[in-house]
Amino acid sequence: MTRERLQKVLASAGIASRRSGEDLIRAGRVTVDGRPAILGEQVDPEMQRVLVDGARLPAIERQRSYWMANKPAGVVSTVRDRHADRTVMELLPPNVRREARLYPVGRLDEESEGLLLFTNDGAWADLLLHPRYGVEREYMVGLVRSVTRQQKLALRNGIELEEGLARFDMLEDATPAQVRKLLDLLAPPHAELRWYRVVLAQGWKRQIRRMFEAAGQPVRRLVRVRVGSQKLTDIHAGEARPLAHHEVTQLASCARRPTTTRPAKRAAPTAKAGGAAGHDSAE
Repeated sequence: MTRERLQKVLASAGIASRRSGEDLIRAGRVTVDGRPAILGEQVDPEMQRVLVDGARLPAIERQRSYWMANKPAGVVSTVRDRHADRTVMELLPPNVRREARLYPVGRLDEESEGLLLFTNDGAWADLLLHPRYGVEREYMVGLVRSVTRQQKLALRNGIELEEGLARFDMLEDATPAQVRKLLDLLAPPHAELRWYRVVLAQGWKRQIRRMFEAAGQPVRRLVRVRVGSQKLTDIHAGEARPLAHHEVTQLASCARRPTTTRPAKRAAPTAKAGGAAGHDSAE
């Protein structure tokens, strides 16, 4: 979360004006994590215990905000990372980063691309992220070689990973029209790759890459093109825009109304591959 000067936090909580807040700090009436506050220090009231005269600050009401971005490769999906050259927060306008306290909803691996959502609405984010709601994610997978019939069968039947049986809800060849639309949004385009559409509701760590690797097809490029009802259709790599109200409500409704149209069928023995269990990034 974003850190702010303590006197600004006090003002936002309705305790006092910034100047009066400075007086409270000088008088020793404000503590941070059990120690006397220091004038001018920066705090995160959602992560630190800030007290005035022994009482906690009232909740700071913030306007809920919802954004989407087209993440390029090489950008890290985190709010802060001192080791990263660039984080996804830099895709948002500076005033939005400063005022709205947004965070990414889920993750895309550093080399993965495409649709990434942002919000400061924890309940809405939970609807999209928690496995029990089964919100689908759709990806375009770029490979150097075409998938053979045997490889496609193995992927559709499921790949055994350390977490269990990893399955796609859908796997099919991308049409020429779908590839053209995708390449218009990417940088660089890589038109020579063989593209496939994948839909899944599972979200194990690097799941798609691990499944294709197990089938003998390393992923060259991976782009998320849909989360629930929201598609990546109108913003180019590195761009971001706010979500419209109807987009926000439609996304929330997907948590109760999964959109899978072609569930995978299990047959035949599964391939096996190792990997780590973990977070909500399926890339």
